[in-house]
Amino acid sequence: MTFLFILACKDSKKEIAPPELKLNQQDIVTHLEELASDKYEGRRPFTEGEKKTIAYIKEEFEKIGLEPANNGSYYQEVALMEITGTPGDEMLIETSEKNLVLKNQKDFVLHTQRAADQLALKDSELVFCGYGTVDKAREWNDYEGIDMKGKTAVVLVNDPGFGGDDDTFFNGDVMTYSGRWTYKYEEADRQGADGLLLIHETSSAGYPWFVIQSSWSGTMLEIERSADADDCALKGWISLERAQQLFKSSGLDFTEQIKSARKPGFKPVPLNAKVTASLSNEVKKDVTNNVIGYIKGSKYPDEYIIYSAHWDHLGIGNAIEGDSIYNGALDNASGTATILAIAKTFATAEVKPERSVVFAMVTAEEQGLLGSQYYCEHPLFPISKTVVNINMDGVNPMGLMNDVTAIGYGQSDIDLVLEEEAKRQDRYVLPDQNPEKGYYYRSDHFNFAKVGVPAIYAGGRTDHKEKGKAYAKEFLKEYTATYYHQPSDEYDPATWNYDGMLQDGQLYLNLGLNLAFSRNWPDWNKNSEFKRKE
Repeated sequence: MTFLFILACKDSKKEIAPPELKLNQQDIVTHLEELASDKYEGRRPFTEGEKKTIAYIKEEFEKIGLEPANNGSYYQEVALMEITGTPGDEMLIETSEKNLVLKNQKDFVLHTQRAADQLALKDSELVFCGYGTVDKAREWNDYEGIDMKGKTAVVLVNDPGFGGDDDTFFNGDVMTYSGRWTYKYEEADRQGADGLLLIHETSSAGYPWFVIQSSWSGTMLEIERSADADDCALKGWISLERAQQLFKSSGLDFTEQIKSARKPGFKPVPLNAKVTASLSNEVKKDVTNNVIGYIKGSKYPDEYIIYSAHWDHLGIGNAIEGDSIYNGALDNASGTATILAIAKTFATAEVKPERSVVFAMVTAEEQGLLGSQYYCEHPLFPISKTVVNINMDGVNPMGLMNDVTAIGYGQSDIDLVLEEEAKRQDRYVLPDQNPEKGYYYRSDHFNFAKVGVPAIYAGGRTDHKEKGKAYAKEFLKEYTATYYHQPSDEYDPATWNYDGMLQDGQLYLNLGLNLAFSRNWPDWNKNSEFKRKE
């Protein structure tokens, strides 16, 4: 797909000074309390919870006077498949030494992206394909010299540069897109493999095994594709412990194979093993909805700043301590609530923005960023005229922060605008402190970046104004371990500090105001993998 991009203008002079607008904290809290309540059943697409959620957002858009973005409608339908997969209880791996019997959920998780009732791997040859990466610019091909038809790839998470001493080799610990599981799926499909098994390791993946269990099992949503699509039949994960047993039973040293996979010239390694596994599916085709409204620019109506937040979460799932509703209060009722508050502040201001400002509440982020993917493939406003995407996914409940941690810092000169606005709040900008976890590829801004739109995802994460860095680090660690993608992610007025939400919300409001009243066209930096094609 080719787009014609407007050349970046580095002159950020404002034709008129943007108005000083103040975000209302109670607006954020009101929306958050509502959307995180049990009434919305965890806001899963294709459910009653979705109907209630998108109706609420639509009514709020109407209330504050946003214009509908889609030919008189606030809704953009997104055609998806709902696949409820039930793997067999066991996965059998036959090796030259012995047979390994892996247990569903405990040792492996399997799913598919095909609309097929029954799928199976039968004695499919297992091949260790390193990091599953093909990168022509780096002259790197983990599939070199092998035909993957009839075979299942076993690959590592992250990049070959992860954990090494050279920060220029695959960006060192800074994950590139080829380190993301989504890329590994896509590349295994391109290679014609029967299946793909990702080896889970917490530090490389960025999340523990229970996230694999909750996020890659049960009912999944996918962009519509046919039952006989030319892609991997089965995709999934195996635990680190079982992967180590597999390599040992195949006569290979797991640690040495990882070292080999990090070196140029790596070639795929047959494991002399075969895998048998099955999956039964119930397939339902339906539509879910992005909800999009906008304010028409007073002077440059055909130039667009797009705010985004995903309204969805995981719905109703396995009960934990008697609670089966995955409310997703922080993830992402908080982001949706804050963007709604920003939209109201823009819409009710006396001075209208010179550029158009779009508010996109997107669906199915939790299923693979599908709502934003669909929007970027079927944009309601021209991609070539989209100035920037400002994405919000989880808003700081810790309290006031000294820092603004920018996920993807160094990718584009939107950083300069962020630094300008952070300074106004007496804050400083930090790059991602966990770049190996690939957060830049894990929320909806990524799809905008893929089509060339500079995109930002930032907020207070690292340095608490009163309690310091150690407190912030422990808070985020506790959230990931106890609340992320769990029923416990609930609205909690007793322990959440809304000052931080207001602080980050105000920062995002100021970012939008800065760009809505300027001629600045942020561009990607020269070394960015998303550099605009001219």
